[in-house]
Amino acid sequence: MTEKEKAEAGLLYDAAFDEEFLAGRLRSQELSFSYNALRPSQTAERERMIRENFKHTGKKFLVEQPFRCDFWERVSVGENFYSNYNFVILAGNFIEIGDNVMFGPDCGLYAAGHPLNAHTRNLGLEYAWPIRIGDNVWVGGGVKIMGGVTIGDNAVIAAGSIVTKDIPSGVLAGGNPCRVLREISEEDDARYRKGFPGHSL
Repeated sequence: MTEKEKAEAGLLYDAAFDEEFLAGRLRSQELSFSYNALRPSQTAERERMIRENFKHTGKKFLVEQPFRCDFWERVSVGENFYSNYNFVILAGNFIEIGDNVMFGPDCGLYAAGHPLNAHTRNLGLEYAWPIRIGDNVWVGGGVKIMGGVTIGDNAVIAAGSIVTKDIPSGVLAGGNPCRVLREISEEDDARYRKGFPGHSL
């Protein structure tokens, strides 16, 4: 079993010394550098790079710059995907994102992690667990999502949250660690249609 296969199986793998693994990471680092060097107006080139190097994309998506990812080929995004500035993906394992998902600025998906045991960690061993995000999910600015987490459809993750456990569908969740605050209802939509309190049109 190669180190890449170990990572994708959720096993400890050599992230520091294996030549094949290091070469794959360097390739993705070069892709990130090239992507971020494109002008914002070079939309066709930006789209082409994402489409050709991600595992899967929808027809419509937008990844703002700067964007950084260590293994582009493990990332899948659905239709109508959007990520704001400073999006970071550590894709030691697969990242699967559904349709109509939006990320605020400064968000991170961290599928890779280091062992707690110092001796194991010092050997250069890491682990990587997949991240799965359903459809119609809004992730607020500054949110960090850890490996092994699944977020259900129609969920909203409040800005600044650290997500370490699964979040069910249809809820507002927030905090550090992130937890369910309440279910999302039709009253929420009515609230925003009224506009900001104290201001009139």
